[in-house]
Amino acid sequence: MLVELGGWTASQSGMMLSSVTFARAAQVVLLLLATILALYYRTLLLQWRSTVYSVTVSTWSLTRQPVPAADPAAVQNLVTVDKRLSLDSAESRRLSRAEFLQEHKDFDYGMSIKYVTNLRGMEMFVKSWMPEEGRPKGILFLCHGYGDTVTFFFEGLARIWAAAGYAVFGMDYPGFGLSEGLHGYVPNFDNLVDDVVEQYRAVKGYPEMEGLPCFLFGESMGGAVALKAHLKYPDMWDGAILVAPMCKIADSMYPPWYLVQIMIALAHIIPKAKLVTNRDIAEIGFRDLVKRKRAEMNPVAYVGNPRLGTALSLLRTTDEIERRMGEVALPMLIIHGGSDVVTEPSISKILHEKAKSTDKVLRLYEEAWHCLLEGEPDYMVKKVMADIITWLDARSTSRSFMEDGKDSRKSDGEQALVLAEMTPELVACGKSVGNQYD
Repeated sequence: MLVELGGWTASQSGMMLSSVTFARAAQVVLLLLATILALYYRTLLLQWRSTVYSVTVSTWSLTRQPVPAADPAAVQNLVTVDKRLSLDSAESRRLSRAEFLQEHKDFDYGMSIKYVTNLRGMEMFVKSWMPEEGRPKGILFLCHGYGDTVTFFFEGLARIWAAAGYAVFGMDYPGFGLSEGLHGYVPNFDNLVDDVVEQYRAVKGYPEMEGLPCFLFGESMGGAVALKAHLKYPDMWDGAILVAPMCKIADSMYPPWYLVQIMIALAHIIPKAKLVTNRDIAEIGFRDLVKRKRAEMNPVAYVGNPRLGTALSLLRTTDEIERRMGEVALPMLIIHGGSDVVTEPSISKILHEKAKSTDKVLRLYEEAWHCLLEGEPDYMVKKVMADIITWLDARSTSRSFMEDGKDSRKSDGEQALVLAEMTPELVACGKSVGNQYD
């Protein structure tokens, strides 16, 4: 019996190691040592710079020389630090959001706060939005993206789907938004998926929801959550909407083998360390400049560098989804921006080709970027939202529209009017729509 680990091969009869494997293993060890030394000396350098700065300031003050006038703007830039970088606990994130709403009343929907404790003993934030009238057409379960929450942009999106007749349920993953856990930390992606399934299975059990078709909505990393939820529990859902799903790392972006080995080694030593470089998603994912600026206002978004343990979890998850694309069998609508540089549209094409689903639709919007429903100009948001609702309506059972023997659906004209009124401004839309389901 053979056991492989990081290029080393062992057998029950003894160890076998080729010269090539030995050379590669030696390189990994050297690179790992170099990385640790670099991190160590970087810390020393930062401490040395801080000491030099303190000594310089003290010496200057002792000389009693006139202090040159400082530019107030320059001083402000030096001392301004994004408070979101220090929101490691759920308590600090909840306080941050409360303080934000005190200053920005237009973001306050009068949301009732609701938490549930999952089977792992963690307190999860959950939220729901219901149509004002009639029986819902179906249930839409939200899976948000990396660093995100269901309390900001998703608030506007959910209210639009509720106005279109759907019961919408969302939750913040452990470590994100208002849920418990170290901010931005995903040590085990399977546990995260199980937390999502646990909550949404409970919703499906509500008597009021009985018989309604159930759809997953996954955006970016949430697309990976939705796909994993389907692969683990294939009979739970009637379809999925995947927006710019994270389901494979492009070959051109995949780390070299030695960097993967270093990441694995370091992730076992310092999994919570924020050592993985990344780019600002708002900068490369939001095409509309006004909406990009608004994204920077999200008081509980995770904006720090990815943690080593999180990066390794995501890497392993995308590797698994890539291997199992051919097992995907549920009806799905795949949506992607043709100019997306965060998750590649070519990967969505591969998923569409490989999935064994008999009902699968791929929509590419050539000029759109990554954040199709939050960061695009209004005309694009309207188009994408209309495509999503049309797809949902076509796959919702006719009996879900019946209320007291009468068809509760709005006419196409009525629905178009509601959506045209709500879609352009996601933050301000639909404050009178969507009673809280508690």
